[in-house]
Amino acid sequence: MESKSPYQFTVYNHEAGVNIWKILILLKELNLSYKEYLLDFGKGEHKEEWYRKMMPNGRIPMIVDHWNNDKIVWESNAVMKYIAGRYDTEKRFLLTDLDEQTDMDTWLFFQASHQGPYFGALQWFSFYHEEPVPSAVLRYAKETRRILGVLDTVLKDREWLVGGKITIADIAFIKCNEYATKHLLGATFDFAAEFPHAARWHGRMMARPCVREVFKYKAEQDCGRERQHVTGETVSAFAQRMGCGIEVGGIVRVAV
Repeated sequence: MESKSPYQFTVYNHEAGVNIWKILILLKELNLSYKEYLLDFGKGEHKEEWYRKMMPNGRIPMIVDHWNNDKIVWESNAVMKYIAGRYDTEKRFLLTDLDEQTDMDTWLFFQASHQGPYFGALQWFSFYHEEPVPSAVLRYAKETRRILGVLDTVLKDREWLVGGKITIADIAFIKCNEYATKHLLGATFDFAAEFPHAARWHGRMMARPCVREVFKYKAEQDCGRERQHVTGETVSAFAQRMGCGIEVGGIVRVAV
């Protein structure tokens, strides 16, 4: 039963959310309408009862599909699978072969269990932790490079991760790769020189009109994480002391 909402989806997010980007890109690619609700983490809105009833983990992102009985879906890659599985009727970003579907899911799990957590840990220890922990920065910088290396090796002989076309598996990696290569690995990091095949693949996705549209929209929204790198605003005393880049204080020289 469809609701009377003028938007098909309500997408719950926070201004600094990273995992929302791939969902918005997929919604744009499939021409599905949505309204973004930005939760106020400072006021603990994500922990309030009304939100926890929908999202028991009290995190972001989450969607409500108003045209499917207000179906609630959370965990970003599960959200992508739901949207594509239900609304990508032309299979533009899905695969029909069962073995290829398994390979696509493998990459979605890899993104969720390796790229997202390790890149996120590098960000945390580089910018937000209260005291410097160079060994943590070293570990997660190495892991970030290792993951980019995995992608680079696989993409050496193919344009896309699986199925010979762009799928939700490829889209899942866009934002974390963009953030890591722009902010996390230091000013001297050269994506194309160090990981040329992954860089080529990433550049092809970044050139897509819907991807550009979402990045433009989020820039106009003055997204929290991106703003902090421009202005030096931070959320911890350590980050305030160390500045807005991991190259400050010699950390990146250790990490590299």
